[in-house]
Amino acid sequence: MEDQRNFMPDTEQKKLTDDGLYIMLISIHGLVRGHNLELGRDADTGGQIKYVVELAQALAKHPGVGQVDLLTRQVFDAKVDDTYAEPTEILTDSSAIHGCARIVRVPCGPRRYLRKEVLWPYLDAFIDNVLQHIRRVGRIPDFIHGHYADAGYVATRLAQLLGVPMAFTGHSLGRVKQQRLLEKGLKKSSIESQYNLTQRIEAEEVTLGNANLMVTSTNQEVEEQYQIYENYHPRRMTVIPPGVDLNRFRKPDVQESVSPMEAVLSRFLNQPEKPVVLAIARPDERKNLATLVRAFGENKALREVANLVIVAGNRDDISELDKGAREVLTQLLLLFDKYDLYGCAAYPKHHKSEHIEDLFRMAAKSRGVFVNPALTEPFGLTLIEAAACGLPIIATEDGGPRDIIGLCKNGVLIDPLDTDALGNTILDVLKNERRWKQWSKNGLEGAHKHFSWESHANNYVRIVQRVIEKPRRANHQISTRKKSRLPILDRILVCDIDNTLLGDDKALKTLLKTLKEGRKSKGSHKIGLAFATGRKLESAQDVIKSENLPIPDFLITSVGSEIHYGHGMLEDYAWKQHVDYRWKPKELRKALVDIPGLQMQADDVQREHKISYFVDPERAPTVREIQAHLRHLDLHAKLVYSHGKFLDLLPVRASKGLAIRYLSIKWGLPPERILVAGDSGNDEDMLRGNTLGLVVGNYSPELARLKGRERVYFAKNYFAWGILEGMTHYNFLGDIIIPGE
Repeated sequence: MEDQRNFMPDTEQKKLTDDGLYIMLISIHGLVRGHNLELGRDADTGGQIKYVVELAQALAKHPGVGQVDLLTRQVFDAKVDDTYAEPTEILTDSSAIHGCARIVRVPCGPRRYLRKEVLWPYLDAFIDNVLQHIRRVGRIPDFIHGHYADAGYVATRLAQLLGVPMAFTGHSLGRVKQQRLLEKGLKKSSIESQYNLTQRIEAEEVTLGNANLMVTSTNQEVEEQYQIYENYHPRRMTVIPPGVDLNRFRKPDVQESVSPMEAVLSRFLNQPEKPVVLAIARPDERKNLATLVRAFGENKALREVANLVIVAGNRDDISELDKGAREVLTQLLLLFDKYDLYGCAAYPKHHKSEHIEDLFRMAAKSRGVFVNPALTEPFGLTLIEAAACGLPIIATEDGGPRDIIGLCKNGVLIDPLDTDALGNTILDVLKNERRWKQWSKNGLEGAHKHFSWESHANNYVRIVQRVIEKPRRANHQISTRKKSRLPILDRILVCDIDNTLLGDDKALKTLLKTLKEGRKSKGSHKIGLAFATGRKLESAQDVIKSENLPIPDFLITSVGSEIHYGHGMLEDYAWKQHVDYRWKPKELRKALVDIPGLQMQADDVQREHKISYFVDPERAPTVREIQAHLRHLDLHAKLVYSHGKFLDLLPVRASKGLAIRYLSIKWGLPPERILVAGDSGNDEDMLRGNTLGLVVGNYSPELARLKGRERVYFAKNYFAWGILEGMTHYNFLGDIIIPGE
């Protein structure tokens, strides 16, 4: 696996040997910590958080694993605990026999806590900060696993850049959510404004196209949910049932001490000894808790024999919660009042994470039942936890519950929208004592057999090792250190050539003179100059010669698919091999041969890792439609549309932005000290993230969407005058001003 290590000096590469696997898990949104999980605090802090924390801990116990890093967002906010600002948190105790697991919190955008829908503009900066973390660690991960769409985007970019295999777990999918919201009658425009689903779905499509492995919890996810995606490739999908900590979730013990939750529930219940109908879910409309309250409230016989207990997150004041949680909890309180459930229904305001298992055992001791009435349930971790405590389950007939009840034979599936049937089903389960005992026994046995974390980790590592051990070509990288100033540079200006660097002769001369004087001034910094262009190498060299430009420290050509260095224009062969991943140029050309409005550019424009077309926008499909066409054929390419008339197809690992980040890692130059200047769509991804972005005044309309980003400066002046303006804005020749720091 030499091609995974070419960013690190040889002395650091040795750390990779004989240490076991280094696995990087990524779960960005929500509040992630290793103790007292605040599950249900909001829509972003739910079962996924618990899953990734316990997955990290379980993997670290596997003898084949040396290190597990769970990367999440660092949060500084007076409204949340200080724990979430700590850079690292160890998840394994000092007596651990095998590996180490830890949470690594990475800066990402504003310091305050943000909901996941507004995190998208900051993910490129998160990626850059992860790359710096990897450099500090001195070891490139062997495997990367992104959880949810935002982490899938990050994992894809990291895998593309580092050349390591990756996995993706969606947890919930944008296309599925979009379908269900439309079915409820919501307008597409309001869905988009609230959930930003277009960006989320595209991130999922790209992630599915790049992932070596999709890890799902249920067969239903594979067969029904992922099937509606363009990049649906079931051969790369595997079902690994989630694990449960069976030390925590176990059969009730008659001798065990009284839980604090018993005193809490006794405040609500007149007859606390009656069987408990238990529901535990965050206050989210999709969890459908209101239907359960109606089913209980409208069934007189059920109310006479049982108590209802709903644990819907933690709250101090409902009015201070986010809109979704506020509406759900208000509705529940109104229903409790409507059916006059006082004395037979409990809805505690607070609980600790360790009280969840107490609640399951209390319900099991009362011969009660656990109910999950969610509209959809792709996962269902609480169902497994209930089973492990010997508590029978009633759950929606959907993904996770189907598999769990199918394996454990410990409950019944229901239609979550049929209120009367739900109430009657609960009553039937509670009345049939013989069946209750059998289901309780089945659940205990099934949880240990199918859903222990040990079995999950064993399956996971076995599959990951198979993916990692696929043959890879050796890395024949060329050392260029003797011919390059890159190792000693303090900062570097990277310019697009056409319509950015060039376009005004006087401006160009002034810019080059300014850079030259900056290098010579007393106490000057070591300033580099590089070019990133859509031109092929020979064309770029012709321009450098004809315009009397300095020889660049590096030259990125063909829209990021090639990198060359200095006077000798030595090619970076490691990058060439890196971008060849899943690149099938013949098949791509064949797939687009009959597409109207696309015309191949001249042969001398085409490159080994770039296919270029002219586009007639009046006749051609949209770029989105062309991308979908390729995905259905299982063809992978990055489509770059620029100036309203050019379309370039690149390998998924190639782009100007990825090339710059590759060089940033390879030569140890932080992105905050790289000023990138561009004018068109093929410059967009190098302008995002932690680099100092600069858009010249004569920019193409496709870059307008970057306006408002903290590290993207839109100059008023055109061409090289705009570059000079941006250099002044960032004080590039002095003590660099880094926005946000």
